Amino acid sequence: MLRASLLGLCLALPVHAVVAQGTAQGTQVPLAGFKTDPSAPIQVTADKLQVNQADGTALFSGNVIVGQGKMRLSADKVHVTYAKASDGQKGKIQTLEASGGVTLVTSPAEAAQSKTAVYTLEDGTVVMTGSVLLTQGQNVLSGQKLVVNLRSGVGTMEGRVTTTLQPSTAPKAAPKAKTP
Repeated sequence: MLRASLLGLCLALPVHAVVAQGTAQGTQVPLAGFKTDPSAPIQVTADKLQVNQADGTALFSGNVIVGQGKMRLSADKVHVTYAKASDGQKGKIQTLEASGGVTLVTSPAEAAQSKTAVYTLEDGTVVMTGSVLLTQGQNVLSGQKLVVNLRSGVGTMEGRVTTTLQPSTAPKAAPKAKTP
């Protein structure tokens, strides 16, 4: 329900132009709304949590919502992998692997949906795979893989990319004032 509401909200917003630039690897897309701080604290809410101290992982399941700064990621499950602890320090989070109805939102104007997503904190990237749908206002891009750099706010869509662009309407010129 939350995912449908977020996507509906994005589709109802005013039109923002999508400028896509084709490359040999895919289609680069400016995602200004997806620019965020990967070093910000992460908050996870879920119906269930299973922790495995032996392998340094945690599995959140059931209505999972991950929040970091202005970014929100929702999914059925999120598997968290921690780096090996050194010098008695707790291990830092390496990756968050989301699966099942993944939705990523960082602004009211942009959202992406996919089957899975892997967020690698060290390099600040999110790789979304499986029937990816990206909305920017009323514009829609789809493909099989979307790689988003959260630091730069640039993404690359790959795998038979389809784009639907809604032309923005230019504002009407104000009538000229009559001169006496």
